[in-house]
Amino acid sequence: MTAVSNKIRQRRTPGEWVLDIVKVIFLTLVVIVTVYPFWNIFVISLNDATDAVRGGIYFFPRVFSLYSYKEILGRATFQHSILITLARTLIGTPLAVMATAMLAYPLSRKDLVGHKFWSLLFVFTMYFGGGQVPYYMVLKGLGLLNNFWVFIFPLIMNVYNMILIRSYIESMPSSLFEAVRIDGGNDLVIFFRIVLPLSKPILMTVALFVAINQWNSWFDAYLYTSSQDLKPMQSILVEILNQYQTGATTAQQMSQGKTGATVTPDSIRMAATMVATIPIILVYPFIQKYFVKGIMLGAVKG
Repeated sequence: MTAVSNKIRQRRTPGEWVLDIVKVIFLTLVVIVTVYPFWNIFVISLNDATDAVRGGIYFFPRVFSLYSYKEILGRATFQHSILITLARTLIGTPLAVMATAMLAYPLSRKDLVGHKFWSLLFVFTMYFGGGQVPYYMVLKGLGLLNNFWVFIFPLIMNVYNMILIRSYIESMPSSLFEAVRIDGGNDLVIFFRIVLPLSKPILMTVALFVAINQWNSWFDAYLYTSSQDLKPMQSILVEILNQYQTGATTAQQMSQGKTGATVTPDSIRMAATMVATIPIILVYPFIQKYFVKGIMLGAVKG
């Protein structure tokens, strides 16, 4: 086997070697452009804020400090906002995935009465909406304003995600469904015992989309809630950033400087970015194997 591999390796032409070198250089540049900015932000967030002002921090912290993280995570309002964000993500994601899948399955059935009409009706909502004011009035009429469920119900269904799941289901062999029906199974049996287990790649992909949207959402809290107890983490981070950018904490920074610990708008900004992004990055490797497969198979049919 080794001899055959060496023989194949010896047959490579100079053009193939040049192409491989170009590929390596190109991929290296891509990694530098995409990974290094994030790494640099992470390094600066771990560096002492006063020292970081001098610049020159590229790959490793020069003066290690976690004070910027302590400043953010030490606030009681921020700690409570983390619970709100976790709750809306952990509750909203499975509900949205299940509701979207339950809608996608009947729309994937060609024998559904008015199949084309219902499909076009949902696609229509992707391009046209009633506007922000009517939407606000609907939420008010449903009693969702200043209510935790305003983070869940309005985001429980996304037409784009539904189309992905519907296309994935349509790519399944119809013989599977026919076999279940021959054995006496109904649509509920087909959905829970056939469709859901076989749709794991696309369901995990949609779950990632929904989870990221829930985790990063903050503007809906400004529009539909006024209670500080309902503010998600991203909203509190925006408030913290605005607070330090407007110079409202000058006295606080001076008092911190007397104890040898200080923060700057840049250090808070870097730490806040890490707090907001690291949890999602840690989740991604666990569902990466489903991501590409789910997107490719879910886009087979339009």
